[in-house]
Amino acid sequence: MRIPFIEAGEIVTTHGLRGEVKVLPWLDTPDMLCEFDRCRVDGREYAMETVRVQKTCNLVKLRGVDTVEQAQALRGKTLTLYREDIDEDVIFAAELIGVEVYADEGCIGKITQVLDYPGNSVYVVKGEHEYMIPAVKSFILSTDLDANRMRVRLIEGMRGDED
Repeated sequence: MRIPFIEAGEIVTTHGLRGEVKVLPWLDTPDMLCEFDRCRVDGREYAMETVRVQKTCNLVKLRGVDTVEQAQALRGKTLTLYREDIDEDVIFAAELIGVEVYADEGCIGKITQVLDYPGNSVYVVKGEHEYMIPAVKSFILSTDLDANRMRVRLIEGMRGDED
């Protein structure tokens, strides 16, 4: 299911005296945040005047946040992006929770968790049995978030209670 806002990171501190904030990004890379020009913090929309990468974080100047005191008030808050500003082909883990998963034998359950590993993610699917399905093209045949469905190919060893 597509969600209207994507959590993109946490404002961890201020930077400088002109209201810039330091964001610890939750996206794949800090560079991804540089592609956007608006966000939400605490339910309020902000234009992002500048976004730049500093090591593993982003330095963001939000329009209307012009002092270190105003920036300090945002510390610990979550920065969210509008889903409509993100390419439709990009799918986030949060959107997969609750998606019904189908194999040849029909519905095998719903995605309850997305585990991140260095090589790829793994979808935990719970129904009558529990399955762990690697998020790779050879097993994920199609994903339709609008219909809340995913088609997969199962192989031996994916079901949790198999020997």
